[in-house]
Amino acid sequence: MLTDLVQIRLLGEKKRDENLRFRRFMKSHDHSDRILRRIGEQIEEQIDCTQCANCCKVATATVGDRDAERLARHLRITPGKFLADYTMVDEEETANGGRILRRTTERGCVFLDGSLCSVYEFRPETCRRFPHIVRGQGSIASRMWQFVDRACYCPIVYHSLEAFKRELGFRR
Repeated sequence: MLTDLVQIRLLGEKKRDENLRFRRFMKSHDHSDRILRRIGEQIEEQIDCTQCANCCKVATATVGDRDAERLARHLRITPGKFLADYTMVDEEETANGGRILRRTTERGCVFLDGSLCSVYEFRPETCRRFPHIVRGQGSIASRMWQFVDRACYCPIVYHSLEAFKRELGFRR
């Protein structure tokens, strides 16, 4: 299974229009989320996210109140200090008060250490559920808008979309 991030980015971008068409296809055709989730689980089992951590390098992670409390407790600081030191406001992110984990372009997430999360057991819920194929809210079709971009940086999403297309008989 292809996990080279350069190739995933190139293929994801190359298939962006196709993936957008597939998104529309999924919204207008019946399918079983249970089967698609099983396919996603099988793909997740084959790819070790800790070897990649590209989501931590390129994506933002929203921080809810419970996330802030859990992380603050782990770091032995107040939730207010946690929010001030480890989060930032993101105008594009309206959920959870618009707070995301602080990040830099060079390193990614403030808690990323190499390809490992230094607060893994306490990470925000959005990180726990990533890439949101198997563990996501709503149907897979309702989350497809996220997958088109994620297929350009996450090998699990890229391969899941390709497998979904085969399973549903999508004509490319």
